Amino acid sequence: MPKLILVRHGQSQWNLENRFTGWWDVDLTDKGLTEAKAAGALMKDKGVLPTTCFTSLQTRAIRTLNLALEEAGRLWLPVTKDWRLNERHYGGLTGLNKQETRDKHGDEQVHIWRRSFDVPPPPMEPGSEYDPGADPRYDGIDVPYTESLKLTIERVLPYWESDILPVLTSGETVIISAHGNSLRALVKHLSNISDDNITGLEIPTGQPIVYDFDDNMMPGERYYLKDS
Repeated sequence: MPKLILVRHGQSQWNLENRFTGWWDVDLTDKGLTEAKAAGALMKDKGVLPTTCFTSLQTRAIRTLNLALEEAGRLWLPVTKDWRLNERHYGGLTGLNKQETRDKHGDEQVHIWRRSFDVPPPPMEPGSEYDPGADPRYDGIDVPYTESLKLTIERVLPYWESDILPVLTSGETVIISAHGNSLRALVKHLSNISDDNITGLEIPTGQPIVYDFDDNMMPGERYYLKDS
């Protein structure tokens, strides 16, 4: 049966520093490296081994995938990288400390920016310190300047339908190494979670989530691999 494995990247440096990250490219912490390796060891231990891989264009997700595959003895697998699996763009909040932002704008406003379904943060100023527009990995891509979860879903789901689902349908075991919000977009779709309820879903770093699909390509209940 086709099987889908979702892994949020291990702890990043800006996760540790409690900063809004979004499209800015930061690396994993030592804890993040350990989490990524543990995900691969768990896949090997449980005998749930991917046969093809997708990830974003961001270092923290790519390294998580590579470390997990190495630990699972699958570093040779084909990997497709695509910007549509990138984290949600946090706009003008990028780089800011979350607590300092709450102190400045209030808990309620920051909660709306972080957790509402369709209210994006203030847009990033073009040419700002954290503007990824000049990054060569995004050549030819219309880089957003802010995104809500709704806008993130609007780029993730078409990519899921056009590129990932056909591979899964062919019987492959697919792993997607991505980010909190791009994975929330997929989980919302696959588990049929409402707009209101998806805002409360947390996806922990480095913990593989699995969906088993039936003959009609209907996903079963999601579960954490460690609990299987």
